[in-house]
Amino acid sequence: MTITGSCHCGKTAFRADAEIPALLTRCTCSFCAKRGALLMYCEPDRFHVTVHPADDTVYRWHTRQVAHHFCAHCGCATFSDSPAFGLDGKWDGTKRRIGINARLLDGFDAALAPVVIIDGKHLW
Repeated sequence: MTITGSCHCGKTAFRADAEIPALLTRCTCSFCAKRGALLMYCEPDRFHVTVHPADDTVYRWHTRQVAHHFCAHCGCATFSDSPAFGLDGKWDGTKRRIGINARLLDGFDAALAPVVIIDGKHLW
């Protein structure tokens, strides 16, 4: 299945060769809690930015291992490229994943989806 989405102004758009998961993820770390995204994950090779603004903006904090992308024009958090951390906060040192802001998916209401919570406030 191909999933598509975009930021509010449309200057950033993407597609993922993936299924919408049964559960979305809400992280409680200080950054995720403030931005409010509900995430779905996919492998990096299954995610493609289809409309990419020249001034894509990335925010990195703390360990700088996670690249949080957002649209510099409308401010929507679009996706994050991060280590594939386990629910216990551990990482194998190589595998990565893309966390897509499910609130931006076309034809999908993320507010109605079941959510699992990751305790990012205490893991990293």
